[in-house]
Amino acid sequence: MPSFPELEPPLSDGEVIVRLAAERDIPEVLIAYQDDPELHLRMGEERPPSGAELGRLAERAAADRAAGRGMTLTIVAVGDDDGVCLGQVNVHQVDWEHARLELGIWVVPQARGRGFGRKALRLLARWLLEELDFERVQLLTEPDNQPMLAAAAGAGFEREGTFRGFTRERGHRVDVAILSLVRRDLGG
Repeated sequence: MPSFPELEPPLSDGEVIVRLAAERDIPEVLIAYQDDPELHLRMGEERPPSGAELGRLAERAAADRAAGRGMTLTIVAVGDDDGVCLGQVNVHQVDWEHARLELGIWVVPQARGRGFGRKALRLLARWLLEELDFERVQLLTEPDNQPMLAAAAGAGFEREGTFRGFTRERGHRVDVAILSLVRRDLGG
Protein backbone atom coordinates (compact mmCIF):
# COMPACT_ATOMS: atom_id res chain seq x y z
CA MET A 1 0.00 0.00 0.00
CA PRO A 2 1.43 3.42 -0.95
CA SER A 3 2.00 5.96 1.81
CA PHE A 4 2.68 9.66 2.23
CA PRO A 5 6.29 10.56 3.13
CA GLU A 6 7.46 12.47 6.20
CA LEU A 7 7.68 15.78 4.27
CA GLU A 8 11.12 16.72 5.52
CA PRO A 9 12.00 19.42 4.82
CA PRO A 10 8.59 21.11 4.74
CA LEU A 11 7.35 22.67 1.49
CA SER A 12 8.08 26.38 1.07
CA ASP A 13 7.93 29.06 -1.58
CA GLY A 14 9.89 31.62 0.44
CA GLU A 15 6.72 33.17 1.88
CA VAL A 16 4.68 30.22 3.12
CA ILE A 17 5.68 26.94 4.73
CA VAL A 18 3.50 23.84 4.60
CA ARG A 19 4.53 21.26 7.20
CA LEU A 20 2.97 18.21 8.77
CA ALA A 21 0.40 19.14 11.41
CA ALA A 22 1.47 18.61 15.01
CA GLU A 23 -0.12 18.55 18.45
CA ARG A 24 1.31 22.02 19.10
CA ASP A 25 -1.15 23.35 16.48
CA ILE A 26 -4.22 22.34 18.50
CA PRO A 27 -4.57 25.59 20.50
CA GLU A 28 -4.46 27.71 17.31
CA VAL A 29 -6.95 25.39 15.60
CA LEU A 30 -9.37 25.71 18.53
CA ILE A 31 -8.96 29.50 18.50
CA ALA A 32 -9.64 29.61 14.74
CA TYR A 33 -12.93 27.76 15.23
CA GLN A 34 -13.79 30.14 18.07
CA ASP A 35 -12.89 33.25 16.04
CA ASP A 36 -14.93 32.05 13.04
CA PRO A 37 -18.20 30.53 14.29
CA GLU A 38 -19.02 29.36 10.73
CA LEU A 39 -15.72 27.60 10.02
CA HIS A 40 -17.11 24.19 10.94
CA LEU A 41 -20.02 24.72 8.54
CA ARG A 42 -17.65 25.55 5.67
CA MET A 43 -15.67 22.43 6.52
CA GLY A 44 -18.83 20.30 6.36
CA GLU A 45 -18.75 19.53 10.08
CA GLU A 46 -21.78 19.39 12.37
CA ARG A 47 -19.93 21.31 15.10
CA PRO A 48 -16.44 22.61 15.87
CA PRO A 49 -14.00 19.92 17.01
CA SER A 50 -13.06 19.63 20.66
CA GLY A 51 -9.49 19.64 21.92
CA ALA A 52 -9.85 15.95 22.73
CA GLU A 53 -10.99 15.16 19.19
CA LEU A 54 -8.08 17.10 17.72
CA GLY A 55 -5.74 15.26 20.09
CA ARG A 56 -7.04 11.88 18.89
CA LEU A 57 -6.58 12.97 15.26
CA ALA A 58 -3.00 14.03 16.04
CA GLU A 59 -2.30 10.68 17.73
CA ARG A 60 -3.36 8.70 14.67
CA ALA A 61 -1.94 11.09 12.05
CA ALA A 62 1.33 9.19 11.53
CA ALA A 63 -0.53 5.88 11.09
CA ASP A 64 -3.00 7.44 8.61
CA ARG A 65 -0.13 8.98 6.64
CA ALA A 66 1.87 5.74 6.62
CA ALA A 67 -1.21 3.80 5.51
CA GLY A 68 -1.84 6.28 2.68
CA ARG A 69 -5.29 7.28 4.01
CA GLY A 70 -4.51 11.00 4.16
CA MET A 71 -2.70 13.68 6.10
CA THR A 72 -3.13 17.11 7.59
CA LEU A 73 -0.64 19.88 6.95
CA THR A 74 -0.24 23.20 8.72
CA ILE A 75 0.29 26.55 7.00
CA VAL A 76 2.96 28.79 8.58
CA ALA A 77 4.44 32.13 7.51
CA VAL A 78 8.13 32.10 6.58
CA GLY A 79 10.08 33.94 9.25
CA ASP A 80 7.68 33.01 12.04
CA ASP A 81 10.14 31.37 14.41
CA ASP A 82 7.29 30.13 16.60
CA GLY A 83 5.65 28.35 13.65
CA VAL A 84 2.16 29.59 14.52
CA CYS A 85 -0.60 27.76 12.64
CA LEU A 86 -2.27 30.07 10.09
CA GLY A 87 -4.50 27.32 8.74
CA GLN A 88 -4.46 23.74 7.57
CA VAL A 89 -4.81 21.65 4.44
CA ASN A 90 -6.39 18.23 4.72
CA VAL A 91 -5.55 15.53 2.18
CA HIS A 92 -8.43 13.07 2.08
CA GLN A 93 -10.56 10.90 -0.21
CA VAL A 94 -7.31 9.36 -1.43
CA ASP A 95 -7.64 6.93 -4.33
CA TRP A 96 -4.20 5.50 -5.09
CA GLU A 97 -5.51 3.21 -7.84
CA HIS A 98 -6.86 6.14 -9.84
CA ALA A 99 -4.12 8.55 -8.66
CA ARG A 100 -6.50 11.19 -7.34
CA LEU A 101 -7.35 12.83 -4.03
CA GLU A 102 -9.21 15.72 -2.50
CA LEU A 103 -7.98 18.71 -0.51
CA GLY A 104 -9.78 20.75 2.11
CA ILE A 105 -8.33 24.00 3.41
CA TRP A 106 -9.02 26.71 5.95
CA VAL A 107 -7.13 29.81 7.04
CA VAL A 108 -7.43 31.65 10.36
CA PRO A 109 -9.61 34.76 10.09
CA GLN A 110 -6.70 37.12 10.89
CA ALA A 111 -4.63 35.80 7.94
CA ARG A 112 -7.34 35.68 5.28
CA GLY A 113 -6.96 37.73 2.13
CA ARG A 114 -3.15 37.64 2.29
CA GLY A 115 -2.58 34.74 -0.14
CA PHE A 116 -1.71 32.05 2.39
CA GLY A 117 -4.44 29.68 1.18
CA ARG A 118 -3.57 30.15 -2.48
CA LYS A 119 0.15 29.65 -1.88
CA ALA A 120 -0.38 26.60 0.32
CA LEU A 121 -2.70 25.02 -2.25
CA ARG A 122 -0.21 25.67 -5.05
CA LEU A 123 2.73 24.22 -3.08
CA LEU A 124 0.92 21.11 -1.92
CA ALA A 125 -0.87 20.37 -5.20
CA ARG A 126 2.34 20.65 -7.23
CA TRP A 127 4.15 18.38 -4.76
CA LEU A 128 1.38 15.78 -4.91
CA LEU A 129 1.29 15.85 -8.72
CA GLU A 130 5.03 16.05 -9.39
CA GLU A 131 6.61 14.11 -6.54
CA LEU A 132 3.97 11.57 -5.55
CA ASP A 133 2.67 10.87 -9.07
CA PHE A 134 -0.96 11.73 -8.46
CA GLU A 135 -2.78 12.65 -11.66
CA ARG A 136 -5.62 14.70 -10.17
CA VAL A 137 -6.07 16.90 -7.10
CA GLN A 138 -9.56 18.25 -6.49
CA LEU A 139 -11.42 20.59 -4.16
CA LEU A 140 -15.10 20.69 -3.32
CA THR A 141 -16.71 23.81 -1.86
CA GLU A 142 -19.99 25.68 -1.76
CA PRO A 143 -20.67 27.46 -5.06
CA ASP A 144 -20.88 30.81 -3.21
CA ASN A 145 -17.59 30.42 -1.28
CA GLN A 146 -15.83 33.18 -3.20
CA PRO A 147 -12.65 33.25 -1.08
CA MET A 148 -12.10 29.52 -1.65
CA LEU A 149 -12.92 29.75 -5.35
CA ALA A 150 -10.47 32.65 -5.74
CA ALA A 151 -7.69 30.90 -3.77
CA ALA A 152 -8.11 27.71 -5.79
CA ALA A 153 -8.15 29.59 -9.11
CA GLY A 154 -5.04 31.52 -8.05
CA ALA A 155 -3.33 28.20 -7.32
CA GLY A 156 -4.12 26.96 -10.83
CA PHE A 157 -7.25 24.91 -10.15
CA GLU A 158 -9.92 24.89 -12.86
CA ARG A 159 -13.59 25.09 -11.94
CA GLU A 160 -15.32 22.13 -13.55
CA GLY A 161 -18.88 22.86 -12.54
CA THR A 162 -21.40 22.30 -9.78
CA PHE A 163 -22.68 19.00 -8.43
CA ARG A 164 -26.29 19.70 -7.53
CA GLY A 165 -27.54 18.15 -4.30
CA PHE A 166 -24.22 16.34 -4.00
CA THR A 167 -24.01 15.90 -0.25
CA ARG A 168 -26.17 16.03 2.86
CA GLU A 169 -25.18 18.52 5.53
CA ARG A 170 -27.23 19.35 8.61
CA GLY A 171 -30.22 17.49 7.16
CA HIS A 172 -30.27 19.25 3.78
CA ARG A 173 -28.95 18.42 0.32
CA VAL A 174 -26.13 20.79 -0.60
CA ASP A 175 -24.68 21.79 -3.97
CA VAL A 176 -20.90 21.81 -4.30
CA ALA A 177 -18.56 23.39 -6.83
CA ILE A 178 -15.74 21.13 -7.99
CA LEU A 179 -12.32 22.41 -8.94
CA SER A 180 -9.32 20.40 -10.04
CA LEU A 181 -5.70 20.55 -10.96
CA VAL A 182 -4.38 17.71 -13.10
CA ARG A 183 -0.79 16.91 -13.87
CA ARG A 184 -1.03 18.04 -17.50
CA ASP A 185 -2.03 21.53 -16.24
CA LEU A 186 1.50 21.95 -14.87
CA GLY A 187 3.03 21.90 -18.34
CA GLY A 188 6.60 20.94 -19.15
